[in-house]
Amino acid sequence: MHSTNYVNTFIQVAEDTTAVAATIPPERATPSVAERTFRMIAEAPYAHTSDDVVFTVWADRKGLPEEERAAAREKFFATGQPCLRASDLGKRYGWGIHCDGEGRVALVPMGSADYERLSRTGTVTRAMRSRR
Repeated sequence: MHSTNYVNTFIQVAEDTTAVAATIPPERATPSVAERTFRMIAEAPYAHTSDDVVFTVWADRKGLPEEERAAAREKFFATGQPCLRASDLGKRYGWGIHCDGEGRVALVPMGSADYERLSRTGTVTRAMRSRR
């Protein structure tokens, strides 16, 4: 089974981000992946792993019933999936993502004291670039 989880890692915004500050993804009639991901993490910091977030956002977008999710999750992670480094939160909206010792995630706004502190400690990586 593949996983998108990171442990004790801080994902900084992408090098080529156009964001100058962290912004909330705009609300839409049909929520975007970035909006759903933002809501799930922001409403419960350090409650979910990256795998939880990535799968739940996918399942919610598909309208997958709760009783089918356990089997669907196993099938979903049977192949590799894009991790939160590929999320627009770090590419477009200016959010760093901190993964704690158990792989649970929280959002950290760029430019904040926490962002600066986490950028200097532990394992640090970046969100994926939007352009080559």
